[in-house]
Amino acid sequence: MATLEEITEGMRERVGEDSGLDATLKFDFGDDGIVFLDAASVPNTVSNEDEEADCTITITKENFEALANGELDPTTAFMMGKLKIAGNMGIAMKLQSVFS
Repeated sequence: MATLEEITEGMRERVGEDSGLDATLKFDFGDDGIVFLDAASVPNTVSNEDEEADCTITITKENFEALANGELDPTTAFMMGKLKIAGNMGIAMKLQSVFS
């Protein structure tokens, strides 16, 4: 399983300079930490700060990795309760372009 640092670096590579999300997003891995994406400004930044976000996705690191690797469908994960979304769900829907 990837470390929080590896996930954070992988997210930096995926979003690049401008992901087009135009919002802030937080992945909350519980006790395993946070990945915060500030895509409201260009260049986008990714950190492990616990900042206020437009959308927060609560998910385990294992399920996040499966999602990122295409092994877990986001809709299925949401329906099964493997991922929870708080805030602007439209931002979460735009994430598919980052993960594809």
